[in-house]
Parts: sequence; structure tokens; C-alpha cells
Amino acid sequence: MRLKKTVISLLIFVAFAMNIDAQKIETPEDKTERMQWFKDAKLGIFVHWGIYAVNGIDESWSFFNSYISHPDYMEQLNGFTAKNYDPAYWADLFKKSGARYSVLTSKHHDGVALWDTKLSDLNVVDKTPAKKDLVAPFVKALRKNGLKVGLYYSLLDWSHPDYPNFLRDKKRYSDDPERWNKFVKFNFGQLEELSKRFNPDLYWFDGDWEQSAEKWKAKELRNALAKWNPEVIVNSRLQGYGDYATPEQGLPVTKPKSDYWELCMTMNDSWGFQHNDHNYKTPNQIIRIFVDCISMGGNLLLGVGPKADGSIPDEQVNILKELGRWTNKHQEAIYGTEAGIPHGHFYGPTALSKDKTMLYLFVDNKPNGPLVIKGLKNKINRILVVGNGTKLSHNEIGKLYWSSVPGLVYIDVPEKDLDEQVTVIAVLLDGPVDLYREAGQAIESN
Repeated sequence: MRLKKTVISLLIFVAFAMNIDAQKIETPEDKTERMQWFKDAKLGIFVHWGIYAVNGIDESWSFFNSYISHPDYMEQLNGFTAKNYDPAYWADLFKKSGARYSVLTSKHHDGVALWDTKLSDLNVVDKTPAKKDLVAPFVKALRKNGLKVGLYYSLLDWSHPDYPNFLRDKKRYSDDPERWNKFVKFNFGQLEELSKRFNPDLYWFDGDWEQSAEKWKAKELRNALAKWNPEVIVNSRLQGYGDYATPEQGLPVTKPKSDYWELCMTMNDSWGFQHNDHNYKTPNQIIRIFVDCISMGGNLLLGVGPKADGSIPDEQVNILKELGRWTNKHQEAIYGTEAGIPHGHFYGPTALSKDKTMLYLFVDNKPNGPLVIKGLKNKINRILVVGNGTKLSHNEIGKLYWSSVPGLVYIDVPEKDLDEQVTVIAVLLDGPVDLYREAGQAIESN
């Protein structure tokens, strides 16, 4: 009898151990390895595409805020043709822009799925003239071009009959556990479809603010995603179960606390295509924002809003092409770099190579005199203009033999070597960057 109990206990322990192994706790080293491609990528393209492009109105929010009725919003299903959708062109354009990954809205808050989901007929295959899965060719085209695949998925679904919230001032119900559990099962089911069909490298969740982590079953969902793809990366909008921070539209002034972060930002003022929104940022403004992200060790996820037929507006194409010219010229100062030196050492954004022996200076204006680096204790081996290889000279002013305080390093940059957007200067150091961070000192011996 005792032997039987021992065997049963052993079997229970083995089963428990196997379950722990199946969902083993990730070490910091494991996470660093899993997140490395994302940290090195620096630039992604965020595609908001859905039926809202038909009338050029706010995606989902227009009916939620009662600017338009829900039936009128859904009338747009009839005009969503995707007849000029060319995912190969999209992927080629994104790659040439310098992006290393792209994220597509597989389903926004309106509940309209861009893939052939079997869990609802509210999808572009069953309900629109497009009559085809739009996610599958997107994923295929990205992978053919060597780009990582991201899928946006709205946790909330204002059109689903079992989701409690419908309009800002109207609910379907307040407390109905049975209906809520049906909705959670629906969410898990759609995400299983996306995971098993497309195996995305990244999930970009949204809408988590309406419910708690417990109600979303965020922990269980994260475990399920990891089971379907152990290497998958998840953004922060999963009520505490994500991998990286996602500031939106507003550029951080100081570096976010997270080791991994990404600014998502529109080219104009709208995520999806809107006919009347011509307030586009200039390529110069976008590149300078991108440079600020690089200097703080983050990524830029830049928005693109295709029209209902799948074509990308000319204004957006032109911005991506100029962004591509700049990224192609300055690759070494972008991809795989680390956050730069603290502000005050250089009047502008900076970045560092992984081994911290190369300091990149981003010059976003025409200098009125030489550039200056303060508090640099390293010896400088060489200075080059990135993209054309011009060697630059430097001199150090104010370094006194009796003081440990470094002098001021001055670098002249000829006007002919300035980039029309942002110039990048590479400073090769004699070792990992070493900065003087003290207040200074008085003469003690002379």
C-alpha cells in the first residue's frame, strides 16, 4: 500500500514538473535573447487598414463616440474592395524605408477581421467585396523580404454581442459571467487562429484599459501565446503581461524606464486613411523624431493608412522613400545601436555601438561653428562623416595638465558634407566610452 502511494506521489510530481517545464520561467538572459531582434530593429511600419478607410473616418471610435451610428459605420463594409492591394509592393516599400518589421491591424475595436476567421462572419471574406484573406498575403510578403511580422489585435470588440461595452454611453450588460466567458473564449480562439496560421513574431495588443488583467485572463493568454510560439514578443497593452512599452504619438522627453520601448506615431494626425487629413509631418520632422528614439535606445513604429482599395497615399509613399534614402545612408548609426551619452555632453542626440567604442553624433541643423563634445575622457582614434567617409579633424581646448577634467573636443564639419536632413558623425574611441560626470575641481598643485 505504501509503495502504491509512493508511486502515485512520484507520478504527480513528474506531471507537475513536466507542466513547469512546459511553461518554464524565462530568465533575464532568455528575454534578452528573445528581444534582441526587436531592440536592434529600430524602425517598424504600423499599418491601420480597415473599413473605416471607405469614408475616411476615425477607426472604430467614430461610432463608439456616436459621431456616426453603428449601422452607418458598418455600411462601409460594402465599399471595402481591396482591389488594388499589392502586398509585395507594400513589403518592398517598407523594406526600402529602412523598416525591419511591420504591424498590421488584423482586427480593430470595430471587430472586423482582415483574415478568414471561422469564429465570426464579421470579416472581410464574408462581408466585403474584397472576399479574400488580407493577412495571409501580407505575412507572406513580409517574410519574403526578410521583415519580421507583427499583428495588431484589439482585445475589446465593440461589435461583438457578448462584449459588455457598445457605445460610450451605452452598455450591453454590466454583470453577466456567462456572456463574458463566451467572449473571452472567442478572443482566445481568434488568437489561436492567428498564431497557428501566421505564427507572428510580435503581437500588438490594444484596448486592454476597459477590463482588468483577471477578466482578460491576461496571464493565461500570455502563456497560450508562448505555447503557440515561445519566441513571440508582446507589447505592453496586456495589463502587465507584455514585453515592451508603447508610448503613443507623444515623443518621450526622457528615456522610458523599460529596457525595450517603441514610439507609435502617425505621419499626419490619423491612423487610418482620412481624405481630409493633409497635415503631414515633413520627412525632416519624422527623421528627427526617429533620431530621438534611437538616442534613447527605442524604436519608431511609423503609421501608414492605406485607402479602402489597398493603395497607399502618395504623400505617405514620398515620406517613406525619403526616410529610406536617409536610413540606407546611415545604417551603421541606426541598427543594433545602444542609447547614446547623457544630454549635456553634446548638443544633440547621440547613439553608441554595442561595444560602446563608436559614438554617433546626430546633427539636425547647419552648425554655427564647430561641434563640441564635453567631458570625454577617451582618446579619439578617428572621426568620419557617416555615409560618405569624409575624415574630420578635431582639437581639444581647455585641457590642463594638472586637472583630471577633460577639455572640450571641437570638430569642424564642412558644409559640403552635411546631409539635407540629419548629418551623422562617427567618433571612434580608444575603448568603451568614458565620461567625466563630476562637478570639476580646484587647483591643488601647479
